[in-house]
Amino acid sequence: MKKLFAVTAALALLGLTIAAQAITIDTVAVGNAGNTGELSGSGAGGYGPDRICGAVGYNYNIGKYEVTAGQYTAFLNAVGATDTYGLYSTSMTSTYGCNIQRTGGSGSYSYTVASDWANRPVNYVSYWDSCRFANWLGNGQGTGSTETGAYTLNGYTGYDGRTIQRNAGATWAVTSEDEWYKAAYYKGGGTNAGYWDYPTKSNSAPANQVLSTDPGNSANYYINNYSIGSPYYRTNVGEFENSASAYGTFDQGGNVWEWNEAIVYQDANYAYRGLRGGSFGIDNGALQASDRNDGYPSGEGYGGGFRVSQVVPEPSSIITLLGGLAGLLGMRRRRA
Repeated sequence: MKKLFAVTAALALLGLTIAAQAITIDTVAVGNAGNTGELSGSGAGGYGPDRICGAVGYNYNIGKYEVTAGQYTAFLNAVGATDTYGLYSTSMTSTYGCNIQRTGGSGSYSYTVASDWANRPVNYVSYWDSCRFANWLGNGQGTGSTETGAYTLNGYTGYDGRTIQRNAGATWAVTSEDEWYKAAYYKGGGTNAGYWDYPTKSNSAPANQVLSTDPGNSANYYINNYSIGSPYYRTNVGEFENSASAYGTFDQGGNVWEWNEAIVYQDANYAYRGLRGGSFGIDNGALQASDRNDGYPSGEGYGGGFRVSQVVPEPSSIITLLGGLAGLLGMRRRRA
């Protein structure tokens, strides 16, 4: 017990106290660092360049599910009393919205979402909203900053922002395109394993029916009809329990498009950020690895959501930290 107390004290001195988390992001590990990539498609309309996607030189964790309306509601209640940066969209209560409700006035806004909506993915979020959510996670949640951390935003909410990229030392982030692509399509098990065409471990288009037991290779997208109709349109995350990717992620095909960090296309005035995976309202072509889409980073649409990734500390970093703790404890003993 004394040793545990001493380690806790040392962590506090190093600024590494572990605060109680308001929400938990379930993640899966993505290994096979240094894997080969593959040529993927251009941006929407063919304007963006084709590129090699999926090669990642480090191990990382990625959200097992898309960020949900319940998780985003907790975020809004933590930092959105005034909602300076437009983190909430009134379209969230529209026909295709995620049903997050806002009450009160500026300075005292509060947010709720009904239990039957809480585990469905959030939508009507911009790329910048997703960056601010990642900053908040990395800063310990609660009243943690949304403007610094993985991304230095300093109030930016515009159409361009091409200079805003992930900062070194980030802990939580919006997925990079390569992180997202690898988790969705890579077969795993080695560094030259190849890729599936769909994020359900398949080269055949998924079915889109919601059944009591998922037969596998299923996703929420539109073909002749919606997988799930009004009022929800989006399934609970992980609904297709036998249709995970090789690494164990769910819904990287369908449900909602997911923002990623890539600048897919840029001109003199705008920089378009990456979107992957398709949504409940579009056909299976958008679920394929070859579909590389994009959007204005300030855009908020009914099909747009996101998931996050988490940096895995290198073993050498952990050893260094433990060594520093041991040294600190030794210093405290000698001084005592």
